[in-house]
Amino acid sequence: MLLTVPDILHADEVRQIRAQLATAAWGDGRASAGEQAARVKNNEQLPHDCEAARTARAMVLRGLDRQPLFLTAALPKKVFTPRFNRYGGQSNHYGEHVDNAVRFTDSGQRVRTDVSCTVFLSDPSDYDGGELVIRDTFGTHQVKLPAGHAVLYPGTSVHQVTPVTRGERLACFFWVESMVRSDEQRRLLFDMDMALMQLRQAHGESSATVALTGTYHNLLRLWADT
Repeated sequence: MLLTVPDILHADEVRQIRAQLATAAWGDGRASAGEQAARVKNNEQLPHDCEAARTARAMVLRGLDRQPLFLTAALPKKVFTPRFNRYGGQSNHYGEHVDNAVRFTDSGQRVRTDVSCTVFLSDPSDYDGGELVIRDTFGTHQVKLPAGHAVLYPGTSVHQVTPVTRGERLACFFWVESMVRSDEQRRLLFDMDMALMQLRQAHGESSATVALTGTYHNLLRLWADT
């Protein structure tokens, strides 16, 4: 499932994060890449333990917690510590790759990368190129969202960031280990939850919505790993 999640960050939060990142010391993005990805990765990445990274990721995590669409779609069990990258100048692209199936946090905790997420921190008018291109069974999708918006997509997808030819592309990225491992099952649960919300808005609570809510939770109970 590929899904746009608006307003993870408010405009003032984006400004605060960008101010933090503007004075930070960036490093070579290849330092955190696996062997295959390092061959096609050419960007800059913020050291995850610096003050700017700690401040910015706290704001991103607060934004995720208050966005019900993210929680409904990802059904998060674990969230890998958000990271920040920058594309521009000579460090301006990331070729086709697939993310590692399992990432390790600083404490050694394993996080299975069921869902990938990018939160855009630059507006599309700030740069040319820099599209996130995702290939899945339904074709190729180009994503370039307003600052503060996010995209969720399966961690199994082949994806890339096209070369930035003008300006600078800032983004936050991370992975989610979902309570529901299967993308197909997550999609079914998401579609049911969205339909239930529409039914309640149109007709209020009823015996039908109660029954369907029970079905939703029984499916979640059947499929979830907590």
